[in-house]
Amino acid sequence: MALRVAVFGQAPFGRDVTVGLLEAGHTVVGVYVPPDGGRPDPLAAEAQARGLPLFRHERFRRRGKAIPELAAEYLALGAELNLMPFTTVILPPEIVEAPRLGSLCFHPSLLPAFRGGTAIPWQIILGAAVSGVTVFRPDAGVDTGPIVVQKGGIEIAPSDTAASLYFDKLYPLGIEAMAEAVAAVASGRARPRPQGEAGASFQPRLDDRAARIDWSRPAVEVDRLIRGCDPQPGAHARRDGQGVRLFGGGLRPGAGDVEPGTVMAAEGDALVVALSGGATVVRKARLGDGAKTAAAASGLAVGDRLT
Repeated sequence: MALRVAVFGQAPFGRDVTVGLLEAGHTVVGVYVPPDGGRPDPLAAEAQARGLPLFRHERFRRRGKAIPELAAEYLALGAELNLMPFTTVILPPEIVEAPRLGSLCFHPSLLPAFRGGTAIPWQIILGAAVSGVTVFRPDAGVDTGPIVVQKGGIEIAPSDTAASLYFDKLYPLGIEAMAEAVAAVASGRARPRPQGEAGASFQPRLDDRAARIDWSRPAVEVDRLIRGCDPQPGAHARRDGQGVRLFGGGLRPGAGDVEPGTVMAAEGDALVVALSGGATVVRKARLGDGAKTAAAASGLAVGDRLT
Protein backbone atom coordinates (compact mmCIF):
# COMPACT_ATOMS: atom_id res chain seq x y z
CA MET A 1 0.00 0.00 0.00
CA ALA A 2 1.45 3.35 -1.04
CA LEU A 3 1.41 6.06 1.62
CA ARG A 4 1.56 9.84 1.74
CA VAL A 5 4.64 10.50 3.89
CA ALA A 6 6.10 13.65 5.45
CA VAL A 7 9.83 13.47 6.18
CA PHE A 8 11.55 15.39 8.98
CA GLY A 9 15.31 15.01 8.69
CA GLN A 10 18.59 16.05 7.15
CA ALA A 11 22.00 14.83 6.00
CA PRO A 12 22.85 11.86 3.74
CA PHE A 13 20.88 9.45 5.91
CA GLY A 14 17.71 11.50 5.57
CA ARG A 15 18.29 11.74 1.81
CA ASP A 16 18.80 8.00 1.36
CA VAL A 17 15.74 7.11 3.44
CA THR A 18 13.64 9.54 1.36
CA VAL A 19 14.93 8.12 -1.92
CA GLY A 20 14.04 4.65 -0.65
CA LEU A 21 10.50 5.81 0.10
CA LEU A 22 10.06 7.10 -3.42
CA GLU A 23 11.53 3.96 -4.97
CA ALA A 24 9.09 1.88 -2.92
CA GLY A 25 6.20 3.79 -4.49
CA HIS A 26 5.29 6.10 -1.64
CA THR A 27 4.49 9.78 -2.13
CA VAL A 28 6.57 12.28 -0.18
CA VAL A 29 4.17 15.15 0.47
CA GLY A 30 6.66 17.33 2.32
CA VAL A 31 10.31 17.42 3.39
CA TYR A 32 11.28 19.37 6.50
CA VAL A 33 14.97 20.24 6.88
CA PRO A 34 16.62 22.68 9.33
CA PRO A 35 17.43 26.17 7.99
CA ASP A 36 20.45 26.56 5.75
CA GLY A 37 23.58 26.51 7.88
CA GLY A 38 25.97 27.55 5.16
CA ARG A 39 26.72 24.05 3.89
CA PRO A 40 24.34 22.39 1.41
CA ASP A 41 22.20 19.73 3.05
CA PRO A 42 21.92 16.49 1.03
CA LEU A 43 18.27 15.92 1.90
CA ALA A 44 17.32 19.50 0.97
CA ALA A 45 19.24 19.23 -2.29
CA GLU A 46 17.51 15.95 -3.15
CA ALA A 47 14.08 17.41 -2.41
CA GLN A 48 14.78 20.40 -4.63
CA ALA A 49 16.11 18.24 -7.45
CA ARG A 50 12.99 16.07 -7.37
CA GLY A 51 10.57 18.95 -6.96
CA LEU A 52 9.37 17.79 -3.55
CA PRO A 53 7.74 20.39 -1.26
CA LEU A 54 10.58 21.64 0.94
CA PHE A 55 10.17 23.48 4.24
CA ARG A 56 12.95 24.84 6.45
CA HIS A 57 12.01 25.87 10.00
CA GLU A 58 14.27 26.30 13.00
CA ARG A 59 11.61 25.19 15.49
CA PHE A 60 8.01 24.04 15.61
CA ARG A 61 7.15 25.04 19.16
CA ARG A 62 6.96 28.34 21.00
CA ARG A 63 6.72 28.44 24.79
CA GLY A 64 6.12 24.71 24.77
CA LYS A 65 3.20 24.84 22.33
CA ALA A 66 2.94 24.23 18.60
CA ILE A 67 3.41 27.30 16.41
CA PRO A 68 -0.10 27.53 14.90
CA GLU A 69 0.89 28.59 11.41
CA LEU A 70 3.46 25.78 11.11
CA ALA A 71 1.02 23.18 12.39
CA ALA A 72 -1.52 24.42 9.84
CA GLU A 73 1.09 24.30 7.07
CA TYR A 74 1.89 20.71 7.97
CA LEU A 75 -1.75 19.57 8.28
CA ALA A 76 -2.50 20.90 4.80
CA LEU A 77 -0.11 18.30 3.36
CA GLY A 78 -2.42 15.43 4.28
CA ALA A 79 0.34 13.08 5.41
CA GLU A 80 -0.65 9.56 6.45
CA LEU A 81 2.69 8.87 8.12
CA ASN A 82 5.57 10.95 9.47
CA LEU A 83 9.10 9.65 9.07
CA MET A 84 11.97 11.02 11.17
CA PRO A 85 15.20 9.55 9.81
CA PHE A 86 17.59 12.17 11.22
CA THR A 87 15.64 14.66 13.29
CA THR A 88 17.19 17.21 15.63
CA VAL A 89 14.08 19.33 16.26
CA ILE A 90 11.39 18.61 18.83
CA LEU A 91 8.04 18.22 17.13
CA PRO A 92 4.79 19.01 18.97
CA PRO A 93 2.02 16.42 19.42
CA GLU A 94 -0.07 18.34 16.89
CA ILE A 95 2.37 17.07 14.25
CA VAL A 96 3.64 13.79 15.72
CA GLU A 97 0.17 12.42 16.39
CA ALA A 98 -1.67 13.94 13.42
CA PRO A 99 -1.28 11.27 10.68
CA ARG A 100 -3.67 8.33 10.75
CA LEU A 101 -0.64 5.99 10.88
CA GLY A 102 1.33 8.10 13.33
CA SER A 103 5.09 8.67 13.21
CA LEU A 104 8.27 6.59 13.00
CA CYS A 105 11.62 7.76 14.36
CA PHE A 106 15.12 6.33 13.86
CA HIS A 107 17.62 5.91 16.71
CA PRO A 108 21.19 4.55 16.42
CA SER A 109 21.25 2.25 19.45
CA LEU A 110 19.48 -0.77 20.84
CA LEU A 111 16.84 1.04 22.86
CA PRO A 112 16.18 1.39 25.74
CA ALA A 113 19.98 1.64 26.10
CA PHE A 114 21.67 4.90 25.09
CA ARG A 115 18.71 7.20 24.75
CA GLY A 116 19.59 10.76 23.84
CA GLY A 117 20.94 12.83 20.98
CA THR A 118 24.54 11.53 20.95
CA ALA A 119 24.00 7.80 21.35
CA ILE A 120 26.78 6.73 18.99
CA PRO A 121 29.73 8.43 20.74
CA TRP A 122 28.58 7.36 24.18
CA GLN A 123 28.39 3.71 23.16
CA ILE A 124 32.11 3.83 22.42
CA ILE A 125 33.04 6.02 25.38
CA LEU A 126 31.19 3.81 27.87
CA GLY A 127 32.54 0.58 26.43
CA ALA A 128 29.48 -1.06 24.86
CA ALA A 129 30.42 -4.27 23.04
CA VAL A 130 27.55 -4.42 20.56
CA SER A 131 25.28 -1.91 18.89
CA GLY A 132 22.32 -1.74 16.56
CA VAL A 133 19.45 0.45 15.41
CA THR A 134 15.85 1.01 16.48
CA VAL A 135 12.80 2.42 14.71
CA PHE A 136 10.16 3.45 17.22
CA ARG A 137 6.97 5.44 17.59
CA PRO A 138 7.85 8.71 19.35
CA ASP A 139 5.93 9.66 22.47
CA ALA A 140 6.24 12.40 25.09
CA GLY A 141 9.55 11.02 26.41
CA VAL A 142 13.03 11.11 24.90
CA ASP A 143 13.48 7.97 22.78
CA THR A 144 11.03 6.08 24.99
CA GLY A 145 8.28 5.12 22.53
CA PRO A 146 7.20 1.62 21.43
CA ILE A 147 9.62 -0.26 19.19
CA VAL A 148 8.52 -1.17 15.66
CA VAL A 149 11.79 -2.58 14.25
CA GLN A 150 15.09 -3.30 15.98
CA LYS A 151 18.24 -4.74 14.42
CA GLY A 152 21.33 -5.56 16.45
CA GLY A 153 24.39 -7.75 16.56
CA ILE A 154 26.79 -5.01 15.39
CA GLU A 155 30.18 -5.45 17.04
CA ILE A 156 31.89 -2.30 18.27
CA ALA A 157 35.52 -2.98 17.37
CA PRO A 158 38.45 -1.74 19.48
CA SER A 159 39.42 0.49 16.56
CA ASP A 160 35.96 1.96 15.90
CA THR A 161 35.44 5.70 16.09
CA ALA A 162 32.01 7.31 16.24
CA ALA A 163 32.38 7.96 12.51
CA SER A 164 33.26 4.39 11.52
CA LEU A 165 30.58 2.89 13.77
CA TYR A 166 27.94 5.10 12.18
CA PHE A 167 28.91 5.26 8.52
CA ASP A 168 30.31 1.76 8.07
CA LYS A 169 27.95 -0.21 10.30
CA LEU A 170 24.82 1.55 11.56
CA TYR A 171 24.05 3.67 8.50
CA PRO A 172 23.29 0.79 6.09
CA LEU A 173 21.49 -1.13 8.82
CA GLY A 174 19.40 1.96 9.58
CA ILE A 175 18.33 2.37 5.95
CA GLU A 176 17.19 -1.24 5.97
CA ALA A 177 15.36 -0.86 9.28
CA MET A 178 13.51 2.28 8.18
CA ALA A 179 12.33 0.62 4.96
CA GLU A 180 11.20 -2.44 6.90
CA ALA A 181 9.28 -0.33 9.42
CA VAL A 182 7.47 1.67 6.73
CA ALA A 183 6.54 -1.54 4.89
CA ALA A 184 5.19 -3.08 8.11
CA VAL A 185 3.08 0.00 8.88
CA ALA A 186 1.80 0.24 5.29
CA SER A 187 0.71 -3.41 5.27
CA GLY A 188 -0.81 -3.33 8.75
CA ARG A 189 1.74 -5.87 10.04
CA ALA A 190 3.47 -3.51 12.49
CA ARG A 191 3.18 -4.62 16.11
CA PRO A 192 4.92 -1.98 18.25
CA ARG A 193 6.16 -3.29 21.59
CA PRO A 194 6.71 -1.14 24.67
CA GLN A 195 10.27 -0.49 25.72
CA GLY A 196 11.24 -2.16 28.96
CA GLU A 197 13.25 -0.24 31.53
CA ALA A 198 15.76 -3.04 32.13
CA GLY A 199 19.07 -1.77 30.78
CA ALA A 200 17.64 1.67 30.01
CA SER A 201 20.05 4.60 30.02
CA PHE A 202 20.11 8.23 28.93
CA GLN A 203 23.22 10.16 28.01
CA PRO A 204 23.40 13.96 27.65
CA ARG A 205 24.78 15.82 24.67
CA LEU A 206 28.49 15.23 24.19
CA ASP A 207 30.04 18.62 24.88
CA ASP A 208 33.55 19.92 25.48
CA ARG A 209 33.30 19.30 29.21
CA ALA A 210 32.70 15.60 28.62
CA ALA A 211 35.37 15.52 25.88
CA ARG A 212 38.21 16.81 28.09
CA ILE A 213 40.96 14.22 28.55
CA ASP A 214 41.91 13.29 32.10
CA TRP A 215 45.31 11.62 31.68
CA SER A 216 45.05 10.01 35.12
CA ARG A 217 42.24 7.75 33.89
CA PRO A 218 43.06 4.18 32.78
CA ALA A 219 44.36 3.75 29.24
CA VAL A 220 41.26 1.94 28.00
CA GLU A 221 39.00 4.81 29.12
CA VAL A 222 41.10 7.54 27.51
CA ASP A 223 41.38 5.59 24.26
CA ARG A 224 37.60 5.11 24.16
CA LEU A 225 37.07 8.83 24.81
CA ILE A 226 39.32 9.79 21.90
CA ARG A 227 37.59 7.35 19.55
CA GLY A 228 34.10 8.27 20.75
CA CYS A 229 34.73 12.00 20.21
CA ASP A 230 35.93 11.43 16.64
CA PRO A 231 34.86 13.28 14.49
CA GLN A 232 33.02 15.62 16.89
CA PRO A 233 33.79 17.41 19.14
CA GLY A 234 37.29 15.93 19.37
CA ALA A 235 38.76 14.84 22.71
CA HIS A 236 40.91 17.72 23.91
CA ALA A 237 43.93 18.52 26.05
CA ARG A 238 46.49 21.35 26.15
CA ARG A 239 50.10 21.78 25.10
CA ASP A 240 51.89 24.80 26.57
CA GLY A 241 48.53 26.50 27.10
CA GLN A 242 47.26 25.83 23.58
CA GLY A 243 44.23 23.66 22.97
CA VAL A 244 44.82 20.34 21.19
CA ARG A 245 42.15 17.97 19.83
CA LEU A 246 43.04 14.36 19.13
CA PHE A 247 41.35 11.99 16.68
CA GLY A 248 41.67 8.33 15.81
CA GLY A 249 42.87 6.13 18.62
CA GLY A 250 43.72 2.49 18.99
CA LEU A 251 44.92 0.99 22.26
CA ARG A 252 48.49 -0.25 22.62
CA PRO A 253 50.08 -2.21 25.47
CA GLY A 254 52.06 -0.60 28.27
CA ALA A 255 54.11 2.55 27.83
CA GLY A 256 56.53 1.79 30.69
CA ASP A 257 57.40 4.72 32.91
CA VAL A 258 56.48 7.40 30.37
CA GLU A 259 54.25 10.14 31.80
CA PRO A 260 50.66 9.83 30.48
CA GLY A 261 49.99 12.45 27.83
CA THR A 262 53.53 12.34 26.45
CA VAL A 263 54.00 11.96 22.69
CA MET A 264 56.19 8.85 22.60
CA ALA A 265 56.81 8.17 18.93
CA ALA A 266 55.84 8.90 15.36
CA GLU A 267 54.55 6.12 13.10
CA GLY A 268 54.14 7.46 9.60
CA ASP A 269 51.42 10.12 9.78
CA ALA A 270 50.35 9.02 13.29
CA LEU A 271 51.67 9.72 16.77
CA VAL A 272 51.77 7.34 19.73
CA VAL A 273 50.74 8.99 23.00
CA ALA A 274 51.40 7.44 26.42
CA LEU A 275 48.47 6.61 28.67
CA SER A 276 48.17 5.25 32.18
CA GLY A 277 48.83 1.55 31.61
CA GLY A 278 49.10 1.72 27.84
CA ALA A 279 49.25 4.02 24.83
CA THR A 280 47.03 5.14 21.97
CA VAL A 281 47.69 5.85 18.31
CA VAL A 282 46.54 9.37 17.41
CA ARG A 283 45.95 9.61 13.66
CA LYS A 284 44.85 13.24 13.34
CA ALA A 285 45.09 16.34 15.49
CA ARG A 286 44.09 19.97 15.53
CA LEU A 287 46.01 22.66 17.40
CA GLY A 288 44.12 25.76 18.47
CA ASP A 289 41.93 27.09 15.68
CA GLY A 290 43.98 25.42 12.97
CA ALA A 291 42.87 22.75 10.55
CA LYS A 292 42.63 19.07 11.38
CA THR A 293 45.66 17.35 9.85
CA ALA A 294 47.61 14.12 10.09
CA ALA A 295 48.88 14.01 13.66
CA ALA A 296 52.56 13.98 12.68
CA ALA A 297 52.04 17.11 10.57
CA SER A 298 49.95 19.00 13.11
CA GLY A 299 52.79 20.64 15.00
CA LEU A 300 52.92 18.06 17.78
CA ALA A 301 56.34 16.46 18.22
CA VAL A 302 57.83 13.48 20.00
CA GLY A 303 58.51 14.48 23.58
CA ASP A 304 55.62 16.97 23.82
CA ARG A 305 53.61 16.66 27.03
CA LEU A 306 49.84 17.13 26.82
CA THR A 307 48.07 18.20 30.00
